[in-house]
Amino acid sequence: MSEAKQPVIGVIGGSGLYNIEGLTDTKWVKVETPWGDPSDELLTGNYEGLKVVFLPRHGRGHKLSPSSLNYRANIDALKRLGVTDILSMSAVGSLKEELPPGHFVIVDQFIDRSFAREKSFFGPGLVAHVSMAHPTCPRLGDALEESLKTLGLPHTRGGTYLVMEGPQFSTLAESNLYRSWGCSVIGMTNMPEAKLAREAEIDYASVAMVTDYDCWHEDHDAVTVDQVIKVLLGNADKARNLVKNVLPRLAAPRPVCHAGCDTALTYALITAPEARDPEVLKKLQAVAGRVL
Repeated sequence: MSEAKQPVIGVIGGSGLYNIEGLTDTKWVKVETPWGDPSDELLTGNYEGLKVVFLPRHGRGHKLSPSSLNYRANIDALKRLGVTDILSMSAVGSLKEELPPGHFVIVDQFIDRSFAREKSFFGPGLVAHVSMAHPTCPRLGDALEESLKTLGLPHTRGGTYLVMEGPQFSTLAESNLYRSWGCSVIGMTNMPEAKLAREAEIDYASVAMVTDYDCWHEDHDAVTVDQVIKVLLGNADKARNLVKNVLPRLAAPRPVCHAGCDTALTYALITAPEARDPEVLKKLQAVAGRVL
């Protein structure tokens, strides 16, 4: 039996997500990484004895577009602060009639259509291939589902998140194509975030919060910016309640993830030890130190 791990929960999302009643000992921390600067300083705190780390994905004030986010620095910074589990919260458009604005989707699959982002910690000097067949952690999904039920929030367990590059929204032809693929929601931020979390051996779960129907819907053109903002703000309140409710469910020490999330690198390194670049190894000490 492996020794139980004391969890540290990382939460990635909008700036307002961190105004949670009961969060104590808060401090903004600047974290330096070999990949550059993360989106912002990270807010550390305690919730009922559980250490929590919050990262404003786009920076406070939403200064960064999805394409300009330094995803590698964000995940590396979370790892350096001891994060074992990530709850990723993001606003999305719906690709299904049964997922209306205000609905929450516990995502379990992704289709990555982004193309202008660094997607791996590994490459020349040290090659590694991790499995992404099941990109989210079912244990975290269970906890989120229990909390959504407790809070009475409309939700769906399971769904495919289509990650587009942006920053423009999709064309009607693209939207209909993604619907034909069976995708549930569309957004711009969860890739390569989920891939890098897996490479860093951090358990990852994604909660997609629907703000509007994508442009395929016949009512799309009638939706005003005011309506979208109203849903967005309402979802933010619900997201804070969700985080507050789910944190105690994740507080107990736990063994290694049965789904293999936090042992993803065990058999992933391909480059022979004698052929590994020492400079690359230095950069990887935080995310891959367990196997290096």
